[in-house]
Amino acid sequence: MTTKNTNKIRAFENQEWLDSLEYLIKNDDDERVTEILDILRKHALEKGITKALKLTTPYINSIPKSEETDYPGDRDLERKIKSIIRWNAMAMVVQANKKNDGIGGHISTYASAATLYEVAFNHFFRGGDNGDPADLIYFQGHASPGIYARSFLEGRFSEKMLENFRKELKPDGGLSSYPHPRLMKDYWQFPTVSMGLGPIMAIYQARFNKYLQDKGLLDNEGQKVWAFLGDGEMDEPESLGALTLASREELDNLIFVVNCNLQRLDGPVRGNSSVIEELEGAFSGAGWNVIKVTQGSKWDALLQKDKTGILKKRLGELVDGERQKYSISKGDYIREEFFGKYDELREMVKEMSDKELEKLNRGGHDPQKVYNAFKRAQETQNAPTVILASTIKGYGLGEAGEGRNITHQQKKLNEEELMLFRDRFNIPISDDEVAKAPFYKPDDESPEMKYLLQQRKQLGGFLPKRRTETPDISLPENKVFDEFFKGSGKREVATTMVAVQLISKMLKDKNLEKLVVPIVPDESRTFGMDSLFRQVGIYAHKGQLYEPVDRDNFLYYKEAKDGAILEEGITEAGAISSFIAAGTAYSTHQINCIPFYIFYSMFGFQRVGDFIWAAADARAKGFLLGGTAGRTTLAGEGLQHQDGQSHIQALSIPGLRAYDPAFAYEIAVIIRDGINRMYKKGEEIFYYLTIMNEKYKMPAMPAGKDVEKGIINGLYKYRRSTKNKHNLHLLGSGSILNEALKARDLLKKDFDIYPEVWSVTSYKQLYDDATETQRNNRISGENKKSWIQESVGTKPGIFVAASDYLKALPLSVSKWFPGSFTALGTDGFGLSENREELRNHFETDAKHIAWAALVSLHDAGKFSDKKLQAARKKLEILSDKSSAKTHGQ
Repeated sequence: MTTKNTNKIRAFENQEWLDSLEYLIKNDDDERVTEILDILRKHALEKGITKALKLTTPYINSIPKSEETDYPGDRDLERKIKSIIRWNAMAMVVQANKKNDGIGGHISTYASAATLYEVAFNHFFRGGDNGDPADLIYFQGHASPGIYARSFLEGRFSEKMLENFRKELKPDGGLSSYPHPRLMKDYWQFPTVSMGLGPIMAIYQARFNKYLQDKGLLDNEGQKVWAFLGDGEMDEPESLGALTLASREELDNLIFVVNCNLQRLDGPVRGNSSVIEELEGAFSGAGWNVIKVTQGSKWDALLQKDKTGILKKRLGELVDGERQKYSISKGDYIREEFFGKYDELREMVKEMSDKELEKLNRGGHDPQKVYNAFKRAQETQNAPTVILASTIKGYGLGEAGEGRNITHQQKKLNEEELMLFRDRFNIPISDDEVAKAPFYKPDDESPEMKYLLQQRKQLGGFLPKRRTETPDISLPENKVFDEFFKGSGKREVATTMVAVQLISKMLKDKNLEKLVVPIVPDESRTFGMDSLFRQVGIYAHKGQLYEPVDRDNFLYYKEAKDGAILEEGITEAGAISSFIAAGTAYSTHQINCIPFYIFYSMFGFQRVGDFIWAAADARAKGFLLGGTAGRTTLAGEGLQHQDGQSHIQALSIPGLRAYDPAFAYEIAVIIRDGINRMYKKGEEIFYYLTIMNEKYKMPAMPAGKDVEKGIINGLYKYRRSTKNKHNLHLLGSGSILNEALKARDLLKKDFDIYPEVWSVTSYKQLYDDATETQRNNRISGENKKSWIQESVGTKPGIFVAASDYLKALPLSVSKWFPGSFTALGTDGFGLSENREELRNHFETDAKHIAWAALVSLHDAGKFSDKKLQAARKKLEILSDKSSAKTHGQ
């Protein structure tokens, strides 16, 4: 049988199957259709046909022409508005780079996504000023020039501000490079330009909105979370890492819009395959509703002619490298290379001119197709939706963009390219002016401006917009903290236990019980949080659909629709995304949620440092609790699980207050102060506390007016001495403070030396205060004192500082201590050992602290050679460690 006959038979058989399916669709419900398809797929799999698992559909629009609704807006006016925005977005970047070569900016991303955004702005994005809850929108970071250009037309930005793009220090206002709430606090809501963070943060934001609804804190019916993303961005592990959470939690309030312009910086996203098909399979397999917007309206007539499916077949045969080639090719090339492969296709377009073939548009540039996709997504229930929109990167830039692989880096256009852009989009700028790339804004009474403002008024106001007012809150009652100031008596507890007990009390406090949000990535029992399972439950949108195996256990696993704990599973990226969603609820929802995210400290800053930066950028509030912290407190875990660097990493993050408390009362003071600062005073900061699993007796809070102030500022005197003739000071942090106290006892008992002991609760606070004080004095000519200087005075002394972190941590503030300064820390890799051996190895135990003090006294001429040698022997200090014991290992 000839190939031609075979194709005819198969086409006939295909149509029989399609007719059967069409009958089922028309005469039964969706569940029955799905059931039949599942039966067929399972049967094929049982017969070993693994390709039956394929989760993709033909490379055509998910919504056929027959199911579309009419476009509700004025297409002509909207095109004019969109064209003006395109021009101003381009002009802003071009002007900036003419004035300051290399300042950067991006033209091509917004050029490809303009229709996606404008359809949403004109018909879907709710602003919240009319009583409806505002939609939450994660804008694609590199598209920011287009968003700024729209705000300029809306009257929100002056022309001078556009001129100051990427010049934020200008006194008359400037615009940040990308969406940065930290830099534009009343405009951007979410930082998104660090690729991959936007998708996962949007998922957990949508889930947190459901959490607030289920707890009765929020009535946000109809509110959507939109995330505009790039197809290249979807390669980031975080982008696809939480898809099943979205479907499992039935997040029908979530819409992803993936701008599939098929191009990244170095070339095609998938030159040898199809990124849209790949993403369709990933999202479909994860349970999302997938809407493909691949062809524009110019393809409708051809697709209606395609009775045998040959056009669908040809569209599906292409790889993205070919699609990119066709997007810039002439009509004769398209006719020969695309349609010419099959006689039937060639015949299909024989009446079309080459120019008509060149105008066969991609769906993401067609408002009709985009509108229907958005409408379908908005109406979908019980599942999240992703829209995969096919676009052209640099659309409208001609050879300056569409035909080049360098569109991502396109910053400048020459005069000829500017004229072509102007002519293509009918911008009324003269030839004499065009080379300057001036901004253009129609008269306020023009139809374009009236339409633009009217559409936003109907939808509830302008976006993006961030609310900056601080909602009121009642502080927790004093009794929540009282027991922690009294100490634990003879009972030994770990600071992790203290933190959990404090959270438990706040969850019972009448002012805070619904606002406290405990977050944990599958380590609740490790951190002693299992008692909270019964007390407040683990949040589950569907409640608990099973009887837990530990039902008779007091600490059984309890899920509930109104549960308080966000137990995220083994995903630090997901948990920190929940922290950001909860920590910004004061702005997004005007609700003072107080998140406590407890995690292995090693897997906080080290694993998700970029998210913690995003939290700072988003002006999140709340508490990060680094559990089992320090390099020697987590006994037996070894190299990868022992944290000696998180406080060093914390130094780099503005807006973060980092503490390493040793005692229960220090934790209580810090958290009480944090709640007051963040939620009563409205400071847009957040906290990092390292907490340990090492148990010891918790002392009562010492008397003294400066103790609480010192805890907050980072340093206070814990043990005083009237016999400190050498002016010797031992500084300890976290559990190593106990080693400093033991060292004091050694020095007192064996060497008749009486040092004073200080608790350093925060080297970051000391560093930030000292550097700012120094800067202020340098600029103003004043002579203010830093907290270190206020606390220890100016008399030269001897200081030995020990912590469970790198020596660089105490050394960061050493210059402000008068006299000599010795830092002891845990440089090197961790080891699987017990605490005593680890601290001896890293030289942070009591005997090494005492030895460092004696050496410092010797160097200062206050301790003789003979005494020092005797002390070495008594303290069992090895003079020559083997290479296996060196800190670098």
